[in-house]
Amino acid sequence: MVPQLLQKIGARITYQLEAIEQDTSVKKNHASSERVKGVCVLPQGLEEAGVAELIALGAKAVKPLRRAAAFEADMACFYRLHLLCRLPFRLLREMASFRCDGRESLYSGIQGALDWERWLHPSMTFRVDVNGTAPGLNHSHYSALQVKNAIIDLQRNIWGQRSSIDLEEPDICLHVHLSREGAVLSLDGSGGSLHRRGYRAAMGLAPLKENLAAGLIRLSGWTGTTPLVDPLCGSGTLLIEAASLAAGHAPGLNRSFALEGWADFEDDLWKQERERALKRQEQRVLHPIIIGCEKDPAIAAQARNNAQTAGLSHLIQINTGDFRDITLPEGPGTIVCNPPYGERLGADQDLKGLYNDLGGMVKAQGSGWDFWLLSGNPGITAALKMKASRRIPINNGGIDCRWLHYQVH
Repeated sequence: MVPQLLQKIGARITYQLEAIEQDTSVKKNHASSERVKGVCVLPQGLEEAGVAELIALGAKAVKPLRRAAAFEADMACFYRLHLLCRLPFRLLREMASFRCDGRESLYSGIQGALDWERWLHPSMTFRVDVNGTAPGLNHSHYSALQVKNAIIDLQRNIWGQRSSIDLEEPDICLHVHLSREGAVLSLDGSGGSLHRRGYRAAMGLAPLKENLAAGLIRLSGWTGTTPLVDPLCGSGTLLIEAASLAAGHAPGLNRSFALEGWADFEDDLWKQERERALKRQEQRVLHPIIIGCEKDPAIAAQARNNAQTAGLSHLIQINTGDFRDITLPEGPGTIVCNPPYGERLGADQDLKGLYNDLGGMVKAQGSGWDFWLLSGNPGITAALKMKASRRIPINNGGIDCRWLHYQVH
């Protein structure tokens, strides 16, 4: 499956691997070409797409995991992933691994896992995230407390003072994975989830996370050369992520990262990767037709505001009105849609009628188009009266969904 996905998706990823191979100046001028091990945390259902993205951006030894992908990268590539990846929640850098068979070995292992004098001064704040289990360590909150105690006890011995905990914007983010094989200590390079692009202060009632939206656009096969329409666009996330992909925008260019405060942070290398990302963005000249339709005027206004904040309002047209009145542009093209499932929204609405009318509009106007719909309720989706040619399992906020592909004839 991965090779097939690479063949379909690789050419559409914004950053071209050929450019990486041609520009070798970064690697020649820095001694940081030694690979680090990392884990890319992904939405469930986007593991293979995440593997394809990592490989296309220069990562090595990439392997799919459950809701994640393991990889290796030099620091230039690791920085590049933070700037350009669209699909991950987080990118973790493995720093140490050690035997862990209980509370005491976790405590001592953490104290010896890193040069804490170098990496975490008491003037800095930190956060600890733990997943997995080990003997006697079955609760993540308890395990995180042991990690925190190990660090602050060591700090008190060294400096006579300790760091504070900051769950929102810590200076350094620690991640510990526990298993029967032992414990792995990693650093979270982002500090906050990478799905937060910064453009979506205004959202609809059940927003689709930005990285999941980007993944759905990738899986649809849309390249930006044909029209894209969302007849129920809500706050516009699918359209904004599609426009960002087509325009070559780097998702990480306008945010800060925890890795910028790491002890071994290479400012010159970081600036070079930022400049290269900005240059590619400025060179992108694709101007696709991207149209959204939203019946609620307030939510339509939110979508326009979000597109403007993302710097993409010139590429996205948001119409206020009912999808039943929409006229598709000259095709062929792609329709994408994340309608209400009856789980969070529309419990009292006639959703079957909405789906039936949506299917009718697509069949009446969309001959030769591709129609992709995120379904969280098979019983309601049947009201489309269309047969899906492909069903891709996706988890959307804890709801088991399918990204359905209909070829309209």
